Amino acid sequence: MRVLVAGLGTMGCSHARAYRDSPDFEIAGVVTRNRSSVPAEFSALPHWMNFDDALASTKPDLVSISTYSETHAAFAIKAMEAGAHVFVEKPLATNVADAERVVETASRLGKKLLVGYILRYHPLWQQLIVKARDFGGPHVFRIALNQQSQGAGWAVHKALMETISPLVDCGVHYLDAMCQITDAKPIEVRGIGARLTNEIAPDMNNYGQLQVLFEDGSVGWFETGWGPMISRLGETIKDVVTPQGSVSIVDSGNGDELHIHHLSGEDEILPGQLHLDRDALCVRQQAYMHRAISENLDLARHMQDAVASLHICLAADESIRIGSPVKL
Repeated sequence: MRVLVAGLGTMGCSHARAYRDSPDFEIAGVVTRNRSSVPAEFSALPHWMNFDDALASTKPDLVSISTYSETHAAFAIKAMEAGAHVFVEKPLATNVADAERVVETASRLGKKLLVGYILRYHPLWQQLIVKARDFGGPHVFRIALNQQSQGAGWAVHKALMETISPLVDCGVHYLDAMCQITDAKPIEVRGIGARLTNEIAPDMNNYGQLQVLFEDGSVGWFETGWGPMISRLGETIKDVVTPQGSVSIVDSGNGDELHIHHLSGEDEILPGQLHLDRDALCVRQQAYMHRAISENLDLARHMQDAVASLHICLAADESIRIGSPVKL
């Protein structure tokens, strides 16, 4: 399958390596905002700075979109209208209406649309979801991902916050996991946020927390913050509590482990895969993308989930702005 790769930042490069190293794909070209941003490992590939020109010239089977969030929806729709399937990094869009338009386009044109929820391909997260579902609900979700960023990392975070908050950019992953576990309708979300720097876009918070309530009685909170001022204490929390026990992903110092605590007091520890890094997870994602196209897999539930998790996180941002809970 011939792939047009749009965006060669951190995630874009990892996806491009997956295509380059797979016998199932061929990179037809790359799109970046300027030539100088193309890493040396991809410098020999045909390059465009205009997405429309690249799409018309390459006529790809698949377009992989890892650009800034505000371009995701427009690029995805253009790609599908040009006859290509689409892999797009999360979030699917910067608002629910645009996300729904992308999904409608995929359904109407019969194109495969896969959103970059990388945790879906991580063995420990897959096991956590299965074990938490097996315990039964209601579930209590306790998840945090705080990132102390400096230098180039902080520059990337500031660029992202021109159009999207950390609560949305990071939160969609973890709200997607919550929704997979409960299978219940989210009914209300509450958000709080803080602006801890003047280096970011006006009216943007670089720290946020949401609380979500589900129809089955499950509840969850998610916390995230970006920047040089963020503490490393409580940097990551990945914990699900149920009436029958709890399931947690814990950093053992030698890699993540899955800790399972039973109501009886019995505990289990399942070791993780120590070297399953971002590139390895992208290989798994793109292998699934190939399978979805070649085997005509039904991605309707996946697309619905992508919109649902985005809706919750955007509603949390709205809750912060208006100072009250938002019904979903």
